[in-house]
Amino acid sequence: MSPPVAPPGWSRWLVPPAALSVHLSIGQAYAWSVFKPPLESALGLSGTQSALPFQLGIVMLGLSAAFGGTLVERNGPRWAMTVALLCFSSGFLLSALGASLEQYWLIVLGYGFVGGIGLGIGYISPVSTLIKWFPDRPGMATGIAIMGFGGGALIASPWSAQMLESFGSDSSGIALAFLVHGLSYAVFMLLGVLLVRVPRTEKPVESGPSVLAGPQVSAQQALRTRQFWLLWIVLCMNVTAGIGILEKAAPMITDFFADTSTPVSVTAAAGFVALLSAANMAGRIGWSSTSDLIGRKNIYRVYLGVGALMYALIALFGDSSKPLFVLCALVILSFYGGGFATVPAYLKDLFGTYQVGAIHGRLLTAWSTAGVLGPLIVNWIADRQEEAGRHGASLYGLSFVIMIGLLVVGFVANELVRPVDPRHHVPAPKEVAHVERQQPESA
Repeated sequence: MSPPVAPPGWSRWLVPPAALSVHLSIGQAYAWSVFKPPLESALGLSGTQSALPFQLGIVMLGLSAAFGGTLVERNGPRWAMTVALLCFSSGFLLSALGASLEQYWLIVLGYGFVGGIGLGIGYISPVSTLIKWFPDRPGMATGIAIMGFGGGALIASPWSAQMLESFGSDSSGIALAFLVHGLSYAVFMLLGVLLVRVPRTEKPVESGPSVLAGPQVSAQQALRTRQFWLLWIVLCMNVTAGIGILEKAAPMITDFFADTSTPVSVTAAAGFVALLSAANMAGRIGWSSTSDLIGRKNIYRVYLGVGALMYALIALFGDSSKPLFVLCALVILSFYGGGFATVPAYLKDLFGTYQVGAIHGRLLTAWSTAGVLGPLIVNWIADRQEEAGRHGASLYGLSFVIMIGLLVVGFVANELVRPVDPRHHVPAPKEVAHVERQQPESA
């Protein structure tokens, strides 16, 4: 399946909405927690069991992005968005069948495995296309799309809660909610499939830079460079620091102020989680756009350096000031989102646009690693501290020190990033011939 080449006069600003239609849909993954209590009640599951579809979905996101990145580059964004649509929607339909039959393994298979493949392919599907449409502002372009993944839960969470309230929270009500999700997201993602276009020339912006400007490195060759693995460390450390707060946000703020004269209520803790989601989404467009002005290396200096400072302030003074705690957490989560949105442009700067989507897919294995590492550090240490008789903010002191150390490691890795050695570059004649051959087929 090849996407149509943009006709003369086609506005490149129609491409970000196509990407957003996919990312806003697959961003539903961050709203899975809405289904956890009803599933536990209806099917007699434990909290660990009810989390399994989401955990498997994130693992499959990283794996499918890594192994499917080359196929996305070869077959183009329309093919990738179609695969994402079919897998993500089919995952919901299988889950609906599983809930209706009260067969939980079908929900795990559908939402976690099949839907997780849709998450990974959908996440990377527009990246290469956007970078080629916006060679002058790649950070802003990818930020617009990836912002949708961070903001998808802001739509899906209240929508899912309303459906469960209307349909009921028993197995049949859950099944109907899954069914509506699957069909609705299929229609919404289809808009992106139909709207996506690839640029007809190497310079989609008049007097702008060519998409072939700078070094061009294949995905296979990128894995042999130290720059790729340094960026892998940078992304992993930044995501670990952010997800360490995001995954345990509500109980964390409750614990921090439990021993004070103004404890945090359940409602206030939920509001804090919503604020973190908003900061995550805003950081994806705000910080990635800023990177177009100050450079990718400089913006990661901010993410990692200032992020370490925010963690230090929380560890030292967080339990004495709610505004300080909330402000520092919001900044950290904005860096978490910004890191996701900026990394495709960083990859473009280092490796070019030749196979940037495939390289990005492989780099997302850092996300899968961080998704396990961050919650493990915070939860395991908090459990050990609680067993030792500690409580309140002291549950998190050691984990915050570890997070500061990880951010320093990421900062050093970012400082070591240098331009890719020319021996890794694709020879210019071969590169141009390949792009000209692929131009009608993929971005």
